Amino acid sequence: MKESLFLTSLEPQTDSLANSDTGHFGSVFNMIEHKASKSFMAECEALTTTSAGNHTDQLALLAFKSQISHDPLRLLDSWNTTLHFCQWQGVTCGRRHQRVVKLVLKSYGLAGSLSPYIGNLSFLHTIDLQNNSFYGEIPSKVLGRLFRLRIFALGNNSFTGELPSNFSHNLETLSLGGNKLSGPFPKQLCTLQNLKILRLWSNNLTGSLPYALGNLSSLQFIDLSSNILGGGIPDSIGQLKSLDFLSLDENMLSSKLPPSIYNLSSLWTLGLTKNQIVDRLPSDTGRTFLPNLRELFIGENHFFGPLPPSLFNISTLEMLELSRNGFTGQVPDIWETCKNFKC
Repeated sequence: MKESLFLTSLEPQTDSLANSDTGHFGSVFNMIEHKASKSFMAECEALTTTSAGNHTDQLALLAFKSQISHDPLRLLDSWNTTLHFCQWQGVTCGRRHQRVVKLVLKSYGLAGSLSPYIGNLSFLHTIDLQNNSFYGEIPSKVLGRLFRLRIFALGNNSFTGELPSNFSHNLETLSLGGNKLSGPFPKQLCTLQNLKILRLWSNNLTGSLPYALGNLSSLQFIDLSSNILGGGIPDSIGQLKSLDFLSLDENMLSSKLPPSIYNLSSLWTLGLTKNQIVDRLPSDTGRTFLPNLRELFIGENHFFGPLPPSLFNISTLEMLELSRNGFTGQVPDIWETCKNFKC
């Protein structure tokens, strides 16, 4: 409002100057004056927008602080109006607009709930609150407004409720392991084409893995261990050609492994321990299948049949866990290759 009044007060003076000139010179002056006025207006509008945005970010951060019930290191003492919020502990702003782009407060012993006003930090691309004692539900309805969000890391807290799913398509890392989240694996997550890291270990997720999981072609890391997931592993898992790490340990997965899983040539770690999988390892495991494997954990399942000798010839293999299965036949002599294993 102040900006509008200021601009209005200037207009009569500008008009009188323009009208005092006649002829070609007056026309040129009018044109120059008009452009200058438009430029000045644009700068003022940009200033007003930036100031409003800064105020919005400050209020959102103060609302976040108001939900903190325990701050043992008094980390948030710096969060007050005597200091610009871009200088507050854990806050990083962009250089151009002075808007909050990162909120990183991991491992500080903070306790409290997560304020829904976090959704007003529209320039935010990273939020990392891992290894604290946050509780309550994650305000999922506001996450869709954070369309620049790339990293959402709230692991090792005590969040409850269902797993949020309405993230921006720019999301690259979703790390919510070590919480108390429940419910099925949301199919909406399978639309996040830029997702590279998915860490949901040690929650209470139920149901089966959706077939659409194979659509996440950018995925490199999946950790869904220590949940209550059942059913089979979808055959679409073989479409994840960039996958390096897959841990599905300690679930209730059953039936056979999909043949496509053996075609994940980039896979370094495969963890399937403590499930109910009934299958046998292909005779070409390690030669044609999974040639770059470093860690294989398939103990406490229902694997049967002979162990393929080629498994022990994988030059990259370092860790192997096969206990409590139904394998038969002789175990190959692995001591010559012990230099590769962590014996």
